[in-house]
Order: sequence, then C-alpha cells, then structure tokens
Amino acid sequence: MNIDGVAISSKTEPPSSEPISFIPVKDLEDAAPVTTWLNPLGIYDQSTTHWLQGQGPPEQESKQPDAQPDSESAALKAKVEEFNRRVRENPRDTQLWMAFVAFQDEVMKSPGLYAIEEGEQEKRKRSLKLILEKKLAILERAIESNQSSVDLKLAKLKLCTEFWEPSTLVKEWQKLIFLHPNNTALWQKYLLFCQSQFSTFSISKIHSLYGKCLSTLSAVKDGSILSHPALPGTEEAMFALFLQQCHFLRQAGHSEKAISLFQAMVDFTFFKPDSVKDLPTKGQVEFFEPFWDSGEPRAGEKGARGWKAWMHQQERGGWVVINPDEDDDEPEEDDQEIKDKTLPRWQIWLAAERSRDQRHWRPWRPDKTKKQTEEDCEDPERQVLFDDIGQSLIRLSSHDLQFQLVEAFLQFLGVPSGFTPPASCLYLAMDENSIFDNGLYDEKPLTFFNPLFSGASCVGRMDRLGCPRWTRGQNREGEEFIRNVFHLVMPLFSGKEKSQLCFSWLQYEIAKVIWCLHTKNKKRLKSQGKNCKKLAKNLLKEPENCNNFCLWKQYAHLEWLLGNTEDARKVFDTALGMAGSRELKDSDLCELSLLYAELEVELSPEVRGAATARAVHILTKLTESSPYGPYTGQVLAVHILKARKAYEHALQDCLGDSCVSDPAPTDSCSRLISLAKCFMLFQYLTIGIDAAVQIYEQVFAKLNSSVFPEGSGEGDSASSQSWTSVLEAITLMHTSLLRFHMKVSVYPLAPLREALSQALKLYPGNQVLWRSYVQIQNKSHSASKTRRFFDTITRSAKPLEPWLFAIEAEKLRKRLVETVQRLDGREIHATIPETGLMHRIQALFENAMRSDSGSQCPLLWRMYLNFLVSLGNKERSKGVFYKALQNCPWAKVLYLDAVEYFPDEMQEILDLMTEKELRVRLPLEELELLLED
Repeated sequence: MNIDGVAISSKTEPPSSEPISFIPVKDLEDAAPVTTWLNPLGIYDQSTTHWLQGQGPPEQESKQPDAQPDSESAALKAKVEEFNRRVRENPRDTQLWMAFVAFQDEVMKSPGLYAIEEGEQEKRKRSLKLILEKKLAILERAIESNQSSVDLKLAKLKLCTEFWEPSTLVKEWQKLIFLHPNNTALWQKYLLFCQSQFSTFSISKIHSLYGKCLSTLSAVKDGSILSHPALPGTEEAMFALFLQQCHFLRQAGHSEKAISLFQAMVDFTFFKPDSVKDLPTKGQVEFFEPFWDSGEPRAGEKGARGWKAWMHQQERGGWVVINPDEDDDEPEEDDQEIKDKTLPRWQIWLAAERSRDQRHWRPWRPDKTKKQTEEDCEDPERQVLFDDIGQSLIRLSSHDLQFQLVEAFLQFLGVPSGFTPPASCLYLAMDENSIFDNGLYDEKPLTFFNPLFSGASCVGRMDRLGCPRWTRGQNREGEEFIRNVFHLVMPLFSGKEKSQLCFSWLQYEIAKVIWCLHTKNKKRLKSQGKNCKKLAKNLLKEPENCNNFCLWKQYAHLEWLLGNTEDARKVFDTALGMAGSRELKDSDLCELSLLYAELEVELSPEVRGAATARAVHILTKLTESSPYGPYTGQVLAVHILKARKAYEHALQDCLGDSCVSDPAPTDSCSRLISLAKCFMLFQYLTIGIDAAVQIYEQVFAKLNSSVFPEGSGEGDSASSQSWTSVLEAITLMHTSLLRFHMKVSVYPLAPLREALSQALKLYPGNQVLWRSYVQIQNKSHSASKTRRFFDTITRSAKPLEPWLFAIEAEKLRKRLVETVQRLDGREIHATIPETGLMHRIQALFENAMRSDSGSQCPLLWRMYLNFLVSLGNKERSKGVFYKALQNCPWAKVLYLDAVEYFPDEMQEILDLMTEKELRVRLPLEELELLLED
C-alpha cells in the first residue's frame, strides 16, 4: 500500500467506477510460495530475502530514488572544482576568495557532498563547526597568497571569535594593527572590538586605546612613521574617531572628559601660536600642556582668550591680575537632591544620579575668586588632567573639518546645529528614542522644524526611555557655558559659516520657546521669549547680519510662535522690502518668502481664505522685478499667470545648469531646492495639489536620471551626492504638502503612501520620512503591505533606521490591538486576533542585532529590554540585559534602565559599573549618609 492508501500489486487492473468501502489486500503473486532454507514458510518478499543473504537490491532499483541528490551533488562538486580552479589561476583575487568562503554556507545546506558514511550527512549538515573549519582553511590558503590583504585577515579574525579565547583574539588584533598602523578602517574595527569585549573591558583601557590610536595616526599623517605613508581620507577618519571617543565618554558617564576633549581641540585648532605651527603634532601637544595646566579659562568658560593670547602674554611676562567682578553666585542645589525620602531606595538613587549627571557635566576648575585649590574638589573624578586628553589631540588642516568640529561641539551640548555624526559612529551615538517623536509635525506639517538626525542624547542627559525629549536647555551655568562657546567661535568664521552659527543659536533659543508653549509654562515662556527676541535683535544689529535673510526669517518666525502675528508680518515685510528686486536668484530670499507663505497657509480654518490670498501675494511678489510691497488685497489673475511663467523659466534654467555643472556648486543646489519648493506651494495655492505634485515629478525625473544614470546603480561622485541631497529636500516638501492637504481637506491616503514608499527606497536613512510612513501606516487595518515593504528595505539597505522603525510600527500595532481588547481597562473578547505580534517584534529585534551596527547600538538594546520588561518576563529580560552588556558594556543608560527594571539587583549592577569603571556619581555609601541626615 503506498502513502495515498492505494494497494500496490504486480498486476495492473482497470480502476473500478464504484466506490469501495475497504482497501483490498491482494497477493503479490498468485503462484504458490517458494520455500528455501532462508525462507522456510515462504512469507518473505524478494528484498527481505536479499537482505538475509547479505546482498543489496538490484543496481537500477537502488539508484532510482537517489537520482536527484546525485545530480545536486554533481552540480555542487562542479562548482567547488570551478572555485578551486579559479583560485589556483588567480590567487591574488581577494574578492574571489571571499566568494569561495561565502559559498561554503550553500554547500553545507545540501546533504551529502562531504559525507563519508551513511547517516553522517545529516550530522554534518547541521554542524556549524565544520562550516567554520572549512572557511578557516580557505582563508588561511587565501592569506598565504595575499599576505598584505587586510580584508582577508579581518574575515579570519571575525571567524575566529567562535574558536578563540578573547585574550588570544586581542593578541591577533594587536599583531594586525602593528602591521598596518596607517589603516584607519582597521583602527575603527579594532576599537569597536575592544569596546565590546565585556570580559576584558574597562573604561580606562579603552580611553587610553583611543589616545594611542589617534596619536599613532597623527604620527603617520606627519610622516614620522616612515614605513607607512598616510592613506587618502586619513584626516576625516581621525576626526570621526575623535567624535567616537567623545560619545564613548559621554555614554560612560565621563562627560567632563568629553567636554575637556572638545575644549582642548577648540584651542588646539583655532588658537594655535604661530611659533609652534610648523612642529609635528607630538611637539605641538608638548607645548600645549603648560597652557592646559596654567588654570587659564578654556573654551566655554568666562574670560577665555585662547592658547595663542596666553602664550603671547607669557612671552611678555604673564597677565596683569585684575580683581574679578563680583558674580551673583547661584546657590548650590545639593541640599535638595533628595526631595522625598519615603520613596524606594532605588528610585531615590536613580533621581539623584540623573540630577548630578545633569548638573555636573562641566569639568571642575578651582575658582580663584573664592581662593579654591584642587584639594577643594569633593569628587576628584570631576577634574580632568592633561594625561586624560593629551594623546587624543589631532591636527585639522581642512577648513570644512574645523567648522564641523564646532558644529559637533554645539550638537554635543544640545544645540540643533544640523550636524550629523559620521556614518562610522552614527549608531554608536544613538541612545534615546526621540527618533520616533513627531513633535508638532502633525499640527504644523509645513513649518515645524524637524531635524534630519536625532537619537543621540546631549551631554548630561541620561533620561529613562520614553521620556519626551524636547530642547529644554541646560541649567543656568550650562546656558552660560553655551553662550560663551558661541561668543568665542563666531569671530573665527565669516560668510555662510558665521550665518549658520547665528542660525543655530537662534534655533536653539526658539526650540526652548516651543518647549514652553508645549508645556503651557506661561511664566517661563514670557522670560524665554524676551531673551530670545533680545538675542535676535542683537544678532541683526551686527553690520554683516543686516541683510542676513536666515536671521530675519528666524526672528519673524519667533514673533509668529509667540502669537504676535501682526508684528511677525511687519518683520517679514521689512526684510522682503530690504531685498529690492532680486527676483528668484537668491535662495535665502526664496526661503524667507516660503516660510512667510507657509505660516499664512497654516493659520486657523476661519481665516484660511484670506490667508491663502496673502500667501499667493507673497509668492507672486517674489517673481516681480519691482520692490516688495505689503499685502493690499486679492492678486490679479494676470499677475498670477506672469508669476507662473517666471517660475517655469527659472526652474528650467536651474535644471539645465544641474545637468551641465560637475561638481554641482552649493549655491545652485540651494537655489534649486528653494525655487522648487516655492513653485510647488505656488501651484498648490493657485491650481491645486495635483499641479504641485506635477512639479515634484518633473524635478524628480530630471534629477533622478542625473544622479542615478542607467546601469550605474547609484551615484558615487561628489556631484551625485549633492544632487541626491537636493532630491531629498524636495521630496520632504512634497510629502509635507500632501500631509497638509490631507489635514485640511478630504484626500486619499494612497498618493502619500506611494510618495513615501518611493522616497524611502532612495533614502532609507531619512528619519523624517520614516516617522511619516509609520504614522500613516498605523491607520491602516492591513499590516501585510507595511510588513512586505519593511522586509524589502531591510534586506537591501545598510542603515539601521528601517529596523528601528519596523519595530516601532509593530509596537504601535500591538498597542492598538491591546487598546481594542482592553476597553476601559476591562478584558473583552479579542475582535482583532493578536497574530503573534509579540514573537514578530522579538524576531525583528534579534534580526536587527545581527549586523555590527545593530549589536553595538545602545538604543536598540534599550528598546529590546524595555519591550521584554513590558511583557512581564523578568528572567528573559535579565538575560537580554546581560547580553546587551556583552555588546555595549560602556553604555551607562543600560545599567540605569536595569536598576529601574530589576530593583532587587541594584547592588550587583552598581558593583558591575564600578568594576568596569563607569561613572557612578552617587555611591551607595553616600546615599546611606544622605538618607540618615
């Protein structure tokens, strides 16, 4: 009888048409059974008799079922032989060797190629060790033929993490670094390897390793290491490693050291005495040490003059000591550290620790006005010695990198400077979940400031996960520090860069106003608004800022936010009136008009008709050669037609230039962005949403063919990258317009979904687009489309954002399902089945952790831990916490989260922090004393 229940017989009979109620059992042969000494009763069939005789089945019978595996094995054997032949012929082709290593996974999936005995193939198929040994053997052969290949050696080290002890691995890494001290990518991987080895990790070890790395690369760049020349891009890579070190120290709680590194680099870069400029980096650092130890104010501190001025004065015999002004000292807040002693011990400790982190991020310096000395410091860890920073000082000769240093310092302090960390340390720096926070984007889709990068805490913040993060600003001393940094660095730049710094400063103050508006703190709003207006006016009074449209735009926006609409209109009108007849040639002027028009369009529904007319007036006047005049009434149709023609001609000219110029000038890029955005809004207001979308499609089609020419895959030139950023900015405008239109009128969701899907395939790292996508997809009842889309993107894209937002989308869905199931807090029957959402989210977390960027991203581990704790699975959560420490042992926020989730383990967690040298500002012994008082 076969598996279908049909009797097997040697005789073939025609099938009966009548149904049968039983399966007939027929004799195989009608002839009488043959009896032999092996088969005395004649009951064994032929194959059993053969088996008893010790014979196999006939050849044709045995071979038939195995025909397919044999053909598979033959194909794989042929491939293996092909690989062996090719690597023999081209032993120098490292990519071929790597492909051969990757091919072993495919070989092991198929049964029987390496099997020796029956049954062994199944064991071998599942044997991970065999794959690893096979790969290792191939890599060793490859390295013999390519002694200088770093990629092959790295692949071998990665493979050997499965076999070797951490100490052996470290030694092998050290050998590799010794052979290639000029390879910045190798240094970066070595630092990450050491940083994520829990058994051998300590903060001081890794901190000194960063110093060794940067001082070695500085020597390579100076030409001091004759055997190894500097490779292209060394300076950019050194800057990225310096930033990585600063974020490492911030996340470990050693914020004073991180701030000191930035302070030292500002002096070392911008205030270097002429007499030491020609020395190698090591010599310059030796001259810098006396300045650092002199007690002279540093960047961000009151009265900072810089290294150059100090050295010049020293040559003349030192500063003349002037009696300092009487400072209105702020009383110390230590007494109010513990506000409620009745709370559980772990809560008191967490609140006090976070409070100290927030207040004590600046390095402690003895205040000479109070006759303090170094012995007066209660916490010696708050003092930063020259030995802590000397080795990490690097020379930045590129002007762009020097400006990026200032932007990075401001971003580090919490100022939205628009700086995005380099790709190598982007996900290492991400440790808080503001990347999912839409802020006021839903209310004001056109005008809300939405930073392209978020997710990294500013210095001093170690908030719990899920705490809404807005720019609240620092305490009084912190704010003064930020002001001093701005005053020190702004005279160092001119033109666009100085304008960008002014813009960042005003943006920071406006962000604090938005925070006050959001929290409805009227008292704070009044003082903050007053301070912000004062700053804007002071900046605009400076001669070089009189015609700075970026600052005028910010000032007018501030007045609008404070509710002074008429005053804001006067500011806008004044600024536009000053511009004269520049028409559409000035990108800053276009941006100013665009914001004015957008703010008018976003006014409340009651006045929308008049507001739209005002917006059309602004965008029409922008195209005219006559000077700007304030709004007087409805714009004539003939003027609208003329304006449309002007926009069309200007856009065609811009797009024509874009195809010719290579590399693309920054001015033409910014002009194209602002022009396209103005034209899209103009078309939307005068014709409708479809006309605006048409403009976007026209620009997209033209630029897409320039950026991604057919057959090239993706643009790699500087020109392609600049045009990609243009496309990205115009895409953001397109999606914002669609969102606004859906808010004010009935419009299908499909065009917005399609636009976002298309954009995210091109820009998978854009957080603003992902936030919009997740939000609109959360309204959909069917999750399958979203899941398919995320699956497609995560397979091909390198950034971590698709994984983070895929997890967030599923968590929102889970929350929605739970809301339906638990109406008014009561358990009711599920109307939507849960469909394994919990397991799906866990699988997403596990898959996201497989990449290096995922496994070393503190934010991802925090989210995973938080999710498991929310499910109530304490044991599993603890397992994930310890797994997180294996990958990110430096992230203090992980330990703080663990104290919150597992209060019983508090002592053990703090002991672990102390052992690994993470910064504990409030030891438990001190807490006990504070509780006794």
